[in-house]
Amino acid sequence: MYRSHTCGALNASHINTEVTLAGWVQKSRDKGFMIWVDLRDRYGITQLMFDASRTDQAVFEKAKSLGREFVIQVKGTVIERESKNPNIPTGDIEILVTELTILNASVTPPFTIEDNTDGGEDIRMKYRYLDIRRNPVKNNLLFRHKVAQEVRNYLSNQGFCEVETPYLIKSTPEGARDFVVPSRMNAGQFYALPQSPQTFKQLLMVGGMDKYFQIVKCFRDEDLRADRQPEFTQIDCEMAFVEQEDILDMFEGLTRHLLLEVHGLEVEKFPRITFDYAMKTYGNDKPDIRFGMKFGELNAVAQHKDFAVFNSAELVVGIAVPGAATYTRKEIDALIDWVKRPQVGASGMVYVKCEANGVYKSSVDKFYDQADLAQWAAATGAQEGDLILVLSGPANKTRAQLSALRMELGNRMGLRKPDEFAPLWVVDFPLLEWDEDSERFHAMHHPFTSPKPEDMHLLDTDPGKVRANAYDMVLNGNEIGGGSIRIHDKETQALMFKHLGFTEEEAKNQFGFLMDAFQYGAPPHGGLAFGLDRLVSILGGQETIRDFIAFPKNNSGRDVMIDAPSALDPAQLTELSIALNVLEK
Repeated sequence: MYRSHTCGALNASHINTEVTLAGWVQKSRDKGFMIWVDLRDRYGITQLMFDASRTDQAVFEKAKSLGREFVIQVKGTVIERESKNPNIPTGDIEILVTELTILNASVTPPFTIEDNTDGGEDIRMKYRYLDIRRNPVKNNLLFRHKVAQEVRNYLSNQGFCEVETPYLIKSTPEGARDFVVPSRMNAGQFYALPQSPQTFKQLLMVGGMDKYFQIVKCFRDEDLRADRQPEFTQIDCEMAFVEQEDILDMFEGLTRHLLLEVHGLEVEKFPRITFDYAMKTYGNDKPDIRFGMKFGELNAVAQHKDFAVFNSAELVVGIAVPGAATYTRKEIDALIDWVKRPQVGASGMVYVKCEANGVYKSSVDKFYDQADLAQWAAATGAQEGDLILVLSGPANKTRAQLSALRMELGNRMGLRKPDEFAPLWVVDFPLLEWDEDSERFHAMHHPFTSPKPEDMHLLDTDPGKVRANAYDMVLNGNEIGGGSIRIHDKETQALMFKHLGFTEEEAKNQFGFLMDAFQYGAPPHGGLAFGLDRLVSILGGQETIRDFIAFPKNNSGRDVMIDAPSALDPAQLTELSIALNVLEK
């Protein structure tokens, strides 16, 4: 066998034991009469010693030739280490090597394979297989495995059955763009890769599977960012004979289980807020509640003076930044410049310093007296020593701008601590949202989401006011999961398609299989899907999912390691009935 122990397993209890190890050379130190080599594998590092007075001469000479990342096998005796290293589990011992086999030599790596590497992101993605050897990446992948295993254990213990659904499905017009796959046997026709297994898991409920889950790859052909990849992994779940409360209880339980098993944290029952409350209080539907700075609407106390900027605004809204009254004018101007950036888009910002003894100093003292500013402080919850920051303009746009500022301040002030976890539910989303470009309603979640029963009567008269039987789970300012109670009868589903602008023929062509299935006794059902990549990254104290994916794509959706996507050979295109001149255009 190549090894009797791993490189992280040996300690003082193994002294005088004969062992065989195998792994990669982390580094080598040649002192002339003595050579030390750090041998690394997935489990840790063990120091090897080659002693000119005790090691066979041929073995000693071979040790001189070792370079970084050589793959070697050694045999030797565990001895006590003279200069101990308390920072690693094997730091009390080393191996006096008697035999050395070079299993594979290595060229010099393009970057240093250590925790703190000199390799930039691009070069590390090109040589991702080397990057995985570094502890930060390796440990992220092991952490992902642990989370996935805990998910499987919890759901299996709750009676869920893991069922695989197809990857080659039918393209649908709703949602993001599909990745399409040409069919050789059906010339001119295409499969789509699933954006989610939505319709299949609903059909499993019709089939009586009752409780389904799947850790599944999904695909969306859309613009990328740090927390989005063209292929991603979902924890996809569905349950039959349930109401919203059953689903919230089940998956709140899963999340509490993960926090306990992964971090040893006991979490109380998750708070619940409505979509409307989230937007008015935090400016977005995935608020980070680890810190305050709730929005205070100021229209009633700021639009009674001659300040035209506020008087003409649909919304005047502010936040109180704790302890920031000490900010200098230079620091405040830097914040004003930050909100004026194109990415945020504010035209300016008003500030008020809440100083000692109830004195307020603001950038609009010309227009507002101390009594006015005291009302602003009351509306925003500002205390002595705080700084009030105020934006104004169109309501939705201004809330989004202030939300961005709130999150930026949370980062700058160290309030978004990666080892603190604050989950919550957001409920009562709008069922439909109006799209100005297409001049029609779109489903906020997807077309299979059920309306709130008490709002059904509004579907024909005021569809924009209908609330969805939908819910999102938010953790530390990130949506980690979402779902809904589904429509389970043909008539309601047909009405939903009608409000989404489908003709009867279009609905039948796209989703006739689902409508037909509903005629055969579909049970009430609902579900939820977690984004595994995002969930793992947040539980791991980060927000960039790429670091928790073995072989991620870059911001252009490319795999720079294998150089994909790439052009196809003309013969392949001909076989797939795809004309080369179409691609060239």
